[in-house]
Amino acid sequence: MAPTAIDVFARFYGLLESGETGAIAEKDVRPLTDVPHLADLDVPDEAAREALAVTAVIKLNGGLGTSMGMDRAKSLLRVRGEQTFLDVIAHQVLAARAATGARLPLVLMNSFRTREDTIEALAPHTELAVEGLPLDFLQNREPKLRADDLTPVDWPADPSLEWCPPGHGDLYTALYASGTLERLLDAGYRYASVSNSDNLGVSPDARIAGWFASTGAPFAAEVARRTPADRKGGHLVVRAADGRIVLRETAQTLPEDAEAAADIETHPFFNTNNLWLDLRALADELERTGGVLDLPLIRNDKTVDPTDSSSTPVVQIESAMGAAIEVFDGAVVLEVDRSRFLPVKTTNDLLVLRSDVYRSTADHRLEAVVDAPFVDLDPKHYKTIGKFDDRIPVAPSLAGASALRVQGDWTFGRDVVVTGDAALADPGTPSTLPDGARIGPDGIA
Repeated sequence: MAPTAIDVFARFYGLLESGETGAIAEKDVRPLTDVPHLADLDVPDEAAREALAVTAVIKLNGGLGTSMGMDRAKSLLRVRGEQTFLDVIAHQVLAARAATGARLPLVLMNSFRTREDTIEALAPHTELAVEGLPLDFLQNREPKLRADDLTPVDWPADPSLEWCPPGHGDLYTALYASGTLERLLDAGYRYASVSNSDNLGVSPDARIAGWFASTGAPFAAEVARRTPADRKGGHLVVRAADGRIVLRETAQTLPEDAEAAADIETHPFFNTNNLWLDLRALADELERTGGVLDLPLIRNDKTVDPTDSSSTPVVQIESAMGAAIEVFDGAVVLEVDRSRFLPVKTTNDLLVLRSDVYRSTADHRLEAVVDAPFVDLDPKHYKTIGKFDDRIPVAPSLAGASALRVQGDWTFGRDVVVTGDAALADPGTPSTLPDGARIGPDGIA
């Protein structure tokens, strides 16, 4: 590991050892209000083009999709026809280049487990490379710590499980230590649009780039309105002591504050994890701190083997990249529509994204044709991508559905149509929906 990464780990270890948990108490914050909305921005076209011309696109690509039974990059999942997340991202960047004339380099932050497959998958997109810049840089890794004494865990059954990524807050350390930040600045880039590779709602946006440049802010976070489905997620609040905007993740919420934190009327905005960085301001801050940003600690209690709840309890030291909003003086937020937040965390999400609820535009953005329905697939039969693909090889039509609930082992044929609030009851034995079947509130038609 780079010396800077070790310094960052040492800082967090000291906080952990002293009993720090990173918790943010409700009594110490107040609600975030008066947030500008993207739809209300007046950004001159020329200013938007100029800002996008010096913007780089950074995608976090270290996730393995383990919750869906994957052991390689989630971005390699087929998502639209035969196209993967990576294919769609590549096409979005290339389309934005063609439309605006911007160079728009695409740079991925890979983990040690996603790098090889990702680079191989991007090989056909030969036009993506920008001279002098890497296609990726590598996220750091750190030891998992025994929960009882905070020493590095020993797991001979699979030594690779002794290590973990340090959370996406490692973005700043990895950018700096890898030399990628310096190379971007030397190549004339001033800004970066940062997002997760499993969120295809975030295509390059010149208007946001122009707005961000006009603010003169070092850091911006895209936020969206919380819905009942977001009650348990991280959200943005204002720290009462100094008026700074801070990110409060679920793991940083005290048990006694759970109800207040879940109140979407009091705390209406969640962090989409779409960020904008002034690379010069970031470099200045990292130089000042020796590469060690003052990010809050997130203590994540796990077991060394995440698939075995009886394995050794461990602590993973993590940080969130969105938490850097409290590090920079003058950081700002921008409200965006949910269309820029389309993450895929489960096969339920994947089914909707593969369906006719969305259409692909000429510039390869995903556009919702209707409001996305609620989908709940029986986890026993659909949780992992292997089981899911075996049972639903072709997504049904969901454009006319408000909900789809599936219990039991059903295999879907082609051209299945779902309408209204539809449900499939557990048939007791593996069953098949024939080609062209219709599912509605009254069952199978």
